[in-house]
Amino acid sequence: MMSRYRTANDLAGTAGPGDFATKPDLATPLTRRRALTLGAAFGAAASLRANPAGAVLRFDLNQGNIQPIPIALPDFLAGSPADAEQARSISQIINANLRHSGLFAPIDPAAFLERITNDDASPRFPDWRAINAQGLVVGSITRQSDGRIKAKFRLYDVFGATQLAGQQYFSTPDNFRRIGHIISDAIYERLTGESGYFDTRIVFVDETGPKERRVKRLALMDQDGANVRYLTRGGDLVLTPRFSPTSQEITYMSFGQGEPRVYLLNIETSQREMVGNFPGMTFAPRFAPDGQRVVMTLQQGGNANLFVMDLRSKTTTRLTDTSAIDTAPSYSPDGTRICFESDRGGRPQIYVMGANGGPAQRISFGEGSYSTPVWSPRGDTIAFTKQYQDRFAIGIMRTDGQGERILTEGYHNEGPTFAPNGRVLMFFRDPGGNAGPSLHTIDMTGRNELRVPTPGYASDPAWSPLLS
Repeated sequence: MMSRYRTANDLAGTAGPGDFATKPDLATPLTRRRALTLGAAFGAAASLRANPAGAVLRFDLNQGNIQPIPIALPDFLAGSPADAEQARSISQIINANLRHSGLFAPIDPAAFLERITNDDASPRFPDWRAINAQGLVVGSITRQSDGRIKAKFRLYDVFGATQLAGQQYFSTPDNFRRIGHIISDAIYERLTGESGYFDTRIVFVDETGPKERRVKRLALMDQDGANVRYLTRGGDLVLTPRFSPTSQEITYMSFGQGEPRVYLLNIETSQREMVGNFPGMTFAPRFAPDGQRVVMTLQQGGNANLFVMDLRSKTTTRLTDTSAIDTAPSYSPDGTRICFESDRGGRPQIYVMGANGGPAQRISFGEGSYSTPVWSPRGDTIAFTKQYQDRFAIGIMRTDGQGERILTEGYHNEGPTFAPNGRVLMFFRDPGGNAGPSLHTIDMTGRNELRVPTPGYASDPAWSPLLS
């Protein structure tokens, strides 16, 4: 069983002198994912103990125009020469995660005045202030007698001369990338007060071959593009994969038998099952927040309406009954409302209704048409694709339709998906012609857009919940 353990020493200032011990007897598992065992404990010597009340290194993500924090990230120390490459790789993963968030500005190691040789010793804070480092992360990797590695890190507020966090993890060596992501999340959370999004995965549609004979496979990767593996073989056309918020399952649409059908796929076992056996086409599936229901579109004749299926009882409830095309449903985080796309007013627009159906309120009134709405995990905004003046834009609006903001535009942007903390969107862009689509991320300011590396063309991304 893969677990990340939180101990009594997680409470800042409660650890004993020099203590980084993990105490499994006090532990509570924080994740269901298997194959990795991680232990975490906060701790430090009395002289290095974290002092959140006096810390000055903290910023508010709601301020709008945020200046990235200069942060120093020396390579992790290695317990032996054999561990040096892995220690350096973990440092590089943390560096890339923090830099790509747009909130941190890692300092060039060539500017460092102090060479870290002991990650348990207090750093020379004046040396780090001299290069304007506001944060400092030091850490190490050591091999254990049972073959596992122990990774530990400390986060310092340089100008406050205090330790803000300290954790250690035990894992098999092949999980070093996850350790880097989890440490990145710990740093992000300590400095922003919000959960991170680095220890997550993306399911997407991998595309290969010429445009007229494109092969599409479901694929899974880390949020930074690493560790790609394929979930389907490419024999069937697949579209719109979506993660379960509570289990290692995805739902997606497949054209395997001539008509589109919605399926559930267990990521770990590769077991697949069809969601219902309806007489018409089913598409645009998405899980409810409890993971026990799937909402989707069922087309019967010329109409396409929303239905929800209880995955335990297999009962189906009709949510809309119109002569229009209602599609792309997405639940609010509390499960009480659904936003969706409908052309009932003449062209595709975004509507919101109660999760049990009933009257729907149109919330999009700008120029052009709106599609692929998705509710933010924070509950405060809805992301969308907007088509107007021969452009495709990715934007957000408040849940009542007010405050619309375009984050990025061009040809052809589509399919936004939120990171689990609601601070970053991923989407795909298809330039047309003989080229193919690619994945991109952008934060809520609209200023930090990045391309996500994939083996080939890629579309229809969906972000997983945090793994730990």
